[in-house]
Amino acid sequence: MSTRSEIIRIGDALLRERGFNAFSFSDISRALQIRNASVHYHFPTKTALGLAIIAEYEDRFARLRKALEDQPVMEKLEAFFNVYIAAKEENKICLVGSLATDFYTVDAEIQEALGKIVQQVLEWLISILEEGKAQGLFFFDLPVRTKALMITTNMIAALQLTRITGKKDFKEIKQTLINELINKP
Repeated sequence: MSTRSEIIRIGDALLRERGFNAFSFSDISRALQIRNASVHYHFPTKTALGLAIIAEYEDRFARLRKALEDQPVMEKLEAFFNVYIAAKEENKICLVGSLATDFYTVDAEIQEALGKIVQQVLEWLISILEEGKAQGLFFFDLPVRTKALMITTNMIAALQLTRITGKKDFKEIKQTLINELINKP
């Protein structure tokens, strides 16, 4: 793996463990046992690194969506939840949740990139919910976008809150959200 890729990987981990404002290039250089100048060579500013982390996330997200395009709706829904499960297993919060906390303190370019990825996540979940509803698999009365927002915010909050309350609560929240979709009222 290249030094640039390693910087992005470590930066992403620190961002999702601590938040954007709680890590520095020094943390990255120590983890990689390189000089700060080497980090600055690849990313002149922390904003440039933040944008690269978001771009990497966006690329992984696009590949996931593409890979699931022709899969059954329940597999797509499970994949959506698996993004949060993977973060939970790594004791991290999601990129969106982490950057949302620091939203008003990051540069406009990061705010814009974060807004874009949030829209992509919501659009994907909306399409999953619409597909499931059309197939008679999902049952809910809320507008689809509202339901997507509620599911997403619950998962983001669950990652943060269950750092304190425990993994069992995370699993119960996830299962409740699924049950609310698949059980007829």
